[in-house]
Amino acid sequence: MSSVAQGTRKGVGAPNRAVSMRIVLGAFLVVYLIVLPSYFAESRYILRVITTASVLSFISLGVWLTFTIGRINIGQGAFALIGGYATAILSTKFGVSFWVCLPLSGLIAGLIGIILGLGILRLKGVYFAMITLSLTEAVRLGFLSGGDFTGGAPGISNIPLPDELGLFGITLIPDFGKVDTHIAFYYLAAVLLILGLAVIWRISSSRLGWIFKSLQQDEELSRSVGINVARYRVMAYAICCFYGGIGGAFFTVSQQSIYPSVFGVLDSLFFILYCFLGGLAFVAGPIVGAFLLFILFELLHEFQQYQQLIYSLLMISIMLWLPNGLLSLRLPAASWRSRNIRD
Repeated sequence: MSSVAQGTRKGVGAPNRAVSMRIVLGAFLVVYLIVLPSYFAESRYILRVITTASVLSFISLGVWLTFTIGRINIGQGAFALIGGYATAILSTKFGVSFWVCLPLSGLIAGLIGIILGLGILRLKGVYFAMITLSLTEAVRLGFLSGGDFTGGAPGISNIPLPDELGLFGITLIPDFGKVDTHIAFYYLAAVLLILGLAVIWRISSSRLGWIFKSLQQDEELSRSVGINVARYRVMAYAICCFYGGIGGAFFTVSQQSIYPSVFGVLDSLFFILYCFLGGLAFVAGPIVGAFLLFILFELLHEFQQYQQLIYSLLMISIMLWLPNGLLSLRLPAASWRSRNIRD
């Protein structure tokens, strides 16, 4: 086929893929934002399951970003815990509004991530993975030994629900205590996930995303062409920690309590597993993995003592038969695929 014909074919295919992506995205948003909350409005359990899966997906998006710089991060649970305690302390001891606590919790987690990242990001492979694993336990023990400030083992309870958010006398978000709390948290989780996915997708498809991916391939080569490797590594890690802090703040307020073991090593491992299961080559991989695994785990409750066994066998089977993740079943031109390869 001539180059002209190939160019024409590509020119026709690109708009079709763009239209297909918009249709799929539009259908997903309609189902996610309208159909599900309307249909399950009376089923608080199902709403809570979807809400939890949404926030787990949000936190896992940050972990996915650290994979793009070639780091296996088993410490996301630590930053979710930091964000959760930041919101709990600010709201209960200083009376700060949730709408101020939410971004502050992310910023505090991100700032701590920057400070730690300057040192630990020099490590690679299993060394980085092990130190982040230790970090999760260290943070848990720190809050456990925090005395009255962190509440010790019982933690902090009676955390207030999000209050009314208004602007110029206009109510933008109602007081969660005066509306259906489950619906309110559902939509808050949905907005966080949509915004979080949009930011990560934009980063992955921009020059910044390509710099992150170059660090994954060869840091020395990246350094040789003038890229400040240390700065970009810390930047990616700080964004990841910010996501963890925001997610932790959400869970703290939705449960109205927090204690040191609410996020641990197992949670950090699950955040990684969500990314692997969905597919590391896809921006939406963590979302697919989190929704599938969390909902699957809930569905297996009826098997009681066999729940963990069945769950583990299913995960192992999926990883063996689909090593590139569930989204690898889609066509190479899938709309949500991370742009790792260009023509």
